[in-house]
Amino acid sequence: MKTELTMLLTLVATIAIELAMLRLQGERRRRVLWSSVAVNVLTNVPLCYYLLTQQNTWGIVAAGELLVVAAEALWYRLFTGSWRQALVYSVLCNAVSFLVGLLLQLVVLLFRQ
Repeated sequence: MKTELTMLLTLVATIAIELAMLRLQGERRRRVLWSSVAVNVLTNVPLCYYLLTQQNTWGIVAAGELLVVAAEALWYRLFTGSWRQALVYSVLCNAVSFLVGLLLQLVVLLFRQ
């Protein structure tokens, strides 16, 4: 149960952060915003499951995140029509959501002690 709850919270937080980042970048097209939700379900769930159930190194985490960035850039390209915009969206959204996740983990660790 703990794994499923963690995955759900991670997915919801990732979607919220990435939608906020797209809006902050000026994106208003509903098809792009909804496509962000869809691609996050497709990429976040498998990566999160793998990271929660396997022994990992920073290299594995980085490789997984790079695969997600690449997949999401391809996805955004379908909905934006621009490689440049797709790459900016993917890199920025994923970097911010990853960093927020790290900060939240640090806060949890600090309050456990």
